[in-house]
Amino acid sequence: MDSIKRPIITEKSMFLASTGWYTFEVALKARKEDIIKAINALYNVTVRQVRTMRVAGKTRKAGKRAKPTTRVDWKKALVRLEKGQKIAVFDVSEQSGK
Repeated sequence: MDSIKRPIITEKSMFLASTGWYTFEVALKARKEDIIKAINALYNVTVRQVRTMRVAGKTRKAGKRAKPTTRVDWKKALVRLEKGQKIAVFDVSEQSGK
């Protein structure tokens, strides 16, 4: 779907996924209803709650003269599913290492 850009896989988002909240980058114009429909269709789950936030782009220095540039703003959605449902992308199995 056009509303969902990608799942956000970080330490914090993986911790939130273990508590039932899944994090996605979504289109700036996406509404909560659009996000619910897209997640339901994409992952075949039932969304119970959606929280969205707009994230301001960070200022970076780039180029030979370290000219300040700004990254684009983006939107993040936290999605809670019905009890007992999971999204496989966020499921990390325990692997034993040396």
